[in-house]
Formats: sequence, structure tokens, C-alpha cells
Amino acid sequence: MEKKTYFVSDSHLGAGGKVSSLEREKLLVEWLETVRQDAAAIYLLGDIFDFWFEYSKVVPKGYVRILGKIASVCDSGIPVHFFPGNHDMWAFGYFESEIGMQLHKGAVSKSIMGKNFHLGHGDGLGPGDRGYKLLRSIFSCRFCQILFAFLHPGLGVRMAMCISKKSRASNNAREEEFLGKDREWLIQYCRKRLESEDVDYFVFGHRHLPLDLEIRPGVRYINTGDWFKHFSYAVFDGNELRLEYFRK
Repeated sequence: MEKKTYFVSDSHLGAGGKVSSLEREKLLVEWLETVRQDAAAIYLLGDIFDFWFEYSKVVPKGYVRILGKIASVCDSGIPVHFFPGNHDMWAFGYFESEIGMQLHKGAVSKSIMGKNFHLGHGDGLGPGDRGYKLLRSIFSCRFCQILFAFLHPGLGVRMAMCISKKSRASNNAREEEFLGKDREWLIQYCRKRLESEDVDYFVFGHRHLPLDLEIRPGVRYINTGDWFKHFSYAVFDGNELRLEYFRK
């Protein structure tokens, strides 16, 4: 069987209410079971969870279906790579030790089936967005993480989910609009990267807008979209990288 590499992001499990989140989780579990049949590797490009913070003895309630399925995929020998997004960046070892995923803290360059890929969630890359970059530096600060861990998990998770909901609401309008190749921060990041590195494919999430663009002859930028509205993902068969859509 011809092996393929899969990329997916931005399911934001936990957001949109319990019923909506559970429907998306079950659908993502179904997608994983489908693609594992011919998967060489699976890349989860961030914001799979709307909030994730690992306390020393506690992880967020729920998500047993998706975590169990990912663990099953890993146990079967298929590598699953996880890139923390801006909503689920506080992963401190649970995904690796308990689930078996390989964790990547930032964007990475990787050779896949003979092609050069540059992969990541996509948040904070490129010019602009200084306010978020400052906020991310605070969220990434180990001292701040330790302070947050002193909050009772019930209070901490409730606060974080509220902040996440407001952040998502404020970005909804922008996420639906393609700003053009000269104004999209991730495209500007890709062009800058090409000045010092040979890349065939850039693959990111974060944007919530499925995109497949040629940014230079022979070089493409793919955004995997989301699992709120589009239920989109990318697949590479060794010859072609393409966007596809799972049944809704």
C-alpha cells in the first residue's frame, strides 16, 4: 500500500460547547482511524485542544476518545508529531510519556519522502502581531507557568477557557478573510525563510483558512484550515501535496 503523510490542525476541542466539541472529537477520531490505514506519519499542527495545561498530577478533563485513538495509532508504530499551538502550548511531557507522540516546541524543517518541508503551527511567525508575540513570551516564561500552576485546576482551566473564547471571537472576522500574498504574515515568513533555506512545502495551521498557494515557482504554502467549519487537512503521497476535506 502506498504510504502517505497527513497534516491537520485547529480542531480546538473543548470550544463551542460540550455538544459541538464532542461531535468534532468523534469526527477527528474517525479521521484518524481512516488515515491510519495508509499513514507513514501524522502531524498535528497545533490547537488540537482549545486549552491544555499540564499540572504536575492533573491534565484537563475530557478528550479520552481523541487521546486514546492517538495512543493506539502511536502504539501501532505510526509516528504522530505534535506541534503546540497558541491554545495548547503548555505541554510538559504527558503527550510523550503517556500517549507516545513526538513533541516539537517550534517550527521545524524536515525531509519527508525526498521533499523539504517546513512545518509548524504558525503563530507568532512573520512580521507584525507584536501584541501577541509579547503575550506569547509571557505564556512561555517558565516562572509564569509555575505561578499559574498554583491556581486550582478548576479555576485555572475555567479562566483560560474564558480568555480563549474571547480571543477566538475577536479573531473570527479576520480568519474568514484572505488578506493577499503581500499582507499575510505567514507568506511573508515563508519568503524570508527562502532567502536562506531550500523548502519545497510550507505547511502551517493557525489561520483557520484552507490555503494552497504557490509563493515561488516550485514552492507552495499550505494552510490546513480548521475543524470548526472546513474539516480540512493536507496529505502528501510522495509526489503531490494537496488539501482535502473530511466528510462533515
